Amino acid sequence: MISFTSRMPDPRRIVLIFVSFLAGAYGHIHGPVPKEYLDNPEKDISHLNEDLRLRIAHARFHEKHKGHEEMHFWMGISLLFGVVATQILIVVWKEKHYSSYRQFTMWGLWLIPLCISVNAGYWRFIFVWSIFTIITGMVIRMALRKPIGKTTPRWVYKWFYCIHLQSVGLGVCGYLVLIFTLMGGSQLFSTLPDVAFKFGTLLFFYGVYYGVLGRDIAEVVTDRMACTIGYYTDSGVPYRNLDKDTCAVCAQKIMIVNNEDAVVEERFTLSCSHSFHEFCIRGWCVVGKKQTCPYCKEKVDLQKLFKNPWEKPHVIFGHFLDLIRYALVWQPIIIGATQGFNWYMGFE
Repeated sequence: MISFTSRMPDPRRIVLIFVSFLAGAYGHIHGPVPKEYLDNPEKDISHLNEDLRLRIAHARFHEKHKGHEEMHFWMGISLLFGVVATQILIVVWKEKHYSSYRQFTMWGLWLIPLCISVNAGYWRFIFVWSIFTIITGMVIRMALRKPIGKTTPRWVYKWFYCIHLQSVGLGVCGYLVLIFTLMGGSQLFSTLPDVAFKFGTLLFFYGVYYGVLGRDIAEVVTDRMACTIGYYTDSGVPYRNLDKDTCAVCAQKIMIVNNEDAVVEERFTLSCSHSFHEFCIRGWCVVGKKQTCPYCKEKVDLQKLFKNPWEKPHVIFGHFLDLIRYALVWQPIIIGATQGFNWYMGFE
């Protein structure tokens, strides 16, 4: 009987490889430090190499906070309490007043990273954010116009669906680059691990951030646009009756022969017997984050809508983006509030 034990990877070896990668990428932080830089905390270190600067900064941090163990304990308790309390408040707020919660998270996603980037001087992010905001602002203006244009809903869904696709692409590419770097693959391209790691992180962040922001904006715009068309309301009965050959999402006819106004596209009929253009109902569910019929609000079976295996990752990635929202919006608020509390209490 052949034993494969010798071929199995040793978990300790994997941990050592990961730790050695971090040490190589970010420097040996706990290495020796010249004493004169600790005796004089104001002494300039800008002329030193990056590895030594990291060690000196880390050693100065430990020297500054020596003997503050009790203070640090209470700072950790305040942060833990803030995280738990905020999570409870978020859940209650989302269940009781979803509309205001959605508006707050959308504007928080849109503006908080910008404020952080302006303060830190991240001009690349500011430039990309500005381009995204200008184009999305034009799309929103077109979607909220009354009366709404015949082709407007499809253009709106196309824009936000493109954002969703680039989010999936950048997120997956960034993740693969990170995994490839952790496995030591950057050496095959003569690239330093920290450079490859930063590049992968950048791709992953841009994909995730604009994916979350695009979905939140699309959800709000989709509601407003659908209400304007008249086949959908947040609550109650729509004021327009839906014909069997009309798509409730874009208000256009479906597959009618000898009709130039009809959008010729595959019809998709839900279990409630209401029919839609396939692209429209996909945009309604994936981009607009809806899982109910736009007209009668009966639940949509996503398994029937996305039959092909290669289409389901779009839905899975969408759920993943919903989880990331907490880190992008609420985490900075929690940390900022905790730091404000620590400053008020005199903690350092």
